[in-house]
Amino acid sequence: MNERRTTNILLLIIVIPIVFYMLKILDFIFIPLIFSMFITLLFLPLMRWLKKKGIPKAINIMIVFFIIAGVVKIGAILIQLSTNEILSSDAVFYNNIGEKFTRLISTFEGFFGIENTEGNYSIKDYFQKENIIGNFSLTLAIVGNAVTMILMTVFFVILWLAESINFQKVMNSTILKQKHSSVKAFMKMEKDLMTFIKVKFFVSLATGIGIGLSCVFFDVSFPIFWGLFAFLINFVQMIGSFISVILLTLFAFVELEISSTLLFFVISITAVQVLFGSVLEPIFMGKSFSINVITILVMLMFWGYLWGVPGLIMSIPITVFIKIILEQYSSTKVIAGLMAGSSR
Repeated sequence: MNERRTTNILLLIIVIPIVFYMLKILDFIFIPLIFSMFITLLFLPLMRWLKKKGIPKAINIMIVFFIIAGVVKIGAILIQLSTNEILSSDAVFYNNIGEKFTRLISTFEGFFGIENTEGNYSIKDYFQKENIIGNFSLTLAIVGNAVTMILMTVFFVILWLAESINFQKVMNSTILKQKHSSVKAFMKMEKDLMTFIKVKFFVSLATGIGIGLSCVFFDVSFPIFWGLFAFLINFVQMIGSFISVILLTLFAFVELEISSTLLFFVISITAVQVLFGSVLEPIFMGKSFSINVITILVMLMFWGYLWGVPGLIMSIPITVFIKIILEQYSSTKVIAGLMAGSSR
């Protein structure tokens, strides 16, 4: 018995790195697959309600895609408004911003002793027009990859909604061998995901509105853009709020003169992030997830390294799903307890 247990442990040690390696090199499949699973779980209650009303499955799927298309349309309108807002600024504004930003970068280089010797780039050289144009091909590649991911996500969503792939049956036949356990875990995953999406959406929306209004009140340029940016980046758990505050502070530092106005603006956007991200979000989330901060940070680093930005966005739901699955086995409940910060 001991030899068999040792063999199983050794096999597990060998298999786990292989699994993570496959997740890394096949990210172009697993990222849209996981994204599509989250989207499908989000719309399953609606699909079940429509099914009870006797509406055919094909029409149900069309209704879901019309809803998704409407959300995408609203997002496109907001992006268009923010783009028009930026493009409507005159050349004098950009020249002033460019000069201040160059002075800021020069000060930064001088502080750290960075010299621009012949044949080498300084930091500010990367922001010159020629270098931005030179990176246009890289931008196109990123856009191309994003479009590919979106198309694959749509394809997988269709498969999930049409029940060509049944998440509950997959869990029942692979991870959870007992039907009762798979149903229980599936329902908890669906409930927790709904809670996470609803709370994260409304908290991010409130954060974006708060940031945009702060920009308007303190006369900082591009309030629509910064509000939309704060809304989107806030979906990156913990890190997103820091990124939006730091970038907006740098922009305000470059645009505004150093005065009490700049100080109060930085305090206001920081207060918005703290109020919604650190106070209201944990209250609204309640004890649904009960995952400690250390687990969140470790999973953020792990999934961020594995899948980049998509991994950072999906890290918390994935962690919650893993915890729910571990809770179904008596031998792994201890690990689930450690993830929750308890020893039960």
